[in-house]
Amino acid sequence: MESYDIVVIGSGPGGYVCALRAAQLGFKTALIEKYDTLGGTCLNVGCIPSKALLDSSEHYFNAAHNFKEHGIGLEKLKVDMPQMIKRKNAVVEQTTKGIDYLMDKNKVTVYHGLGSFEDKNTVKIKKADGEEKITGKNIVIATGSKPNYFPGMEPDKKRIITSTEALGLTKVPKSMIVIGGGVIGLELGSVYARLGCKVEVVEFMDRIIATMDSSMSKEIMRALKKEGMKFNFKHKVQKAENTGKGVKVTALDPKDKEVTFEAEYCLVSVGRKPYTEGLGLENIGIEPNKKGQIETDEQLRTSVPHIFAIGDVVAGAMLAHKAEEEGAFVAEVIAGQKPHINYRLIPNVVYTWPEVAGVGYTEEELKEKGTEYKTGSFPMKALGRARASGDTYGLVKILADKETDEVLGIHITGARAADLIAEAVVAMEYRASAEDIARMSHAHPTYAEAVKEAALAATDDRALHI
Repeated sequence: MESYDIVVIGSGPGGYVCALRAAQLGFKTALIEKYDTLGGTCLNVGCIPSKALLDSSEHYFNAAHNFKEHGIGLEKLKVDMPQMIKRKNAVVEQTTKGIDYLMDKNKVTVYHGLGSFEDKNTVKIKKADGEEKITGKNIVIATGSKPNYFPGMEPDKKRIITSTEALGLTKVPKSMIVIGGGVIGLELGSVYARLGCKVEVVEFMDRIIATMDSSMSKEIMRALKKEGMKFNFKHKVQKAENTGKGVKVTALDPKDKEVTFEAEYCLVSVGRKPYTEGLGLENIGIEPNKKGQIETDEQLRTSVPHIFAIGDVVAGAMLAHKAEEEGAFVAEVIAGQKPHINYRLIPNVVYTWPEVAGVGYTEEELKEKGTEYKTGSFPMKALGRARASGDTYGLVKILADKETDEVLGIHITGARAADLIAEAVVAMEYRASAEDIARMSHAHPTYAEAVKEAALAATDDRALHI
């Protein structure tokens, strides 16, 4: 029986990064993945394939609606959905093979099969051709999550689908109902709306992306409506039914009146839930909490000290980059180092177009805390770079402590917001003030100038270009 210093179960962003960092630190490391390819949900049926389709659909939307303004004429424009899917699959394959290369390069032993605990140090790997057992001095659970749904909206994967099936449609639907106005619903709904599908969102809350700053919700909704998406808020979905040729969704409106929506497909996107099935947690005395999460301490140790858990199976936002940080963190803890993670400074991003990104506190959270703050905003439409590219939707909003001027939150809707938010994270990691950002030179013309201008606006209302 082979023995390892660290055994990682699950090869998503958290798991494979943990294995890489462990190998870098000199540990004999094994990585177990139940599927044939590495990368988990993110690389195979999540982050990477969805971004590939988002880019393809955005190219088509621009060609159909914006090229004429740029002096570019096209005839007989059409969507080749099979080719879009083929390209998406190629991107996924290239990315997952990159993980294979990294494992080989760092001498991480990879096992393909279902890993489960036989005891606190022994992991059984059930493979297609039999079974194998290995032991680990330290074991990391990184088994991720799967699509969530509530009673009455159980996916049949034919007409009532999850994000996994939505990433593989080879024909553009005529219509689609999206249950849930969060990140997944907006991104995939946006893909198909751009391609000509009539998309209608049914959301329980009073706005989309309800966990982000409310001003960002308003900004992105304006852009998504331009793509043709419709929104129904404060609606409680009761059931979704496959009618054979389509789907019917029944919901209660804000007045508790029953209403129905009909479409060709229904995408259920009401979040994700931790995945621990078949892991054998009962064999090591670990029981998930009511949310299905594995509880850990500040070092991400479970109740069994040498067993850790990271990513979507533990508390916190279900984000690939959060899992990556935790993967590296655990490897360094095992090595005796003193790493840290500031969860407040892990950014949230929605990859629609324009993109939405935020880090730190939202305005709603500061009001709830009773924190005195000041705010500065700058609209993208006031930027020369935005006007040149035609990406004038959105704004940058900075929240700073009223007394100290320390930046407490930065929220962006606009072109390349997902990249711009990194500046915000750096600034906040070093506890910058709004004036610190305002006094830093930003290249012209760029989208990043909006961050500087918003900082100027938060500093005695000094924005220069509005």
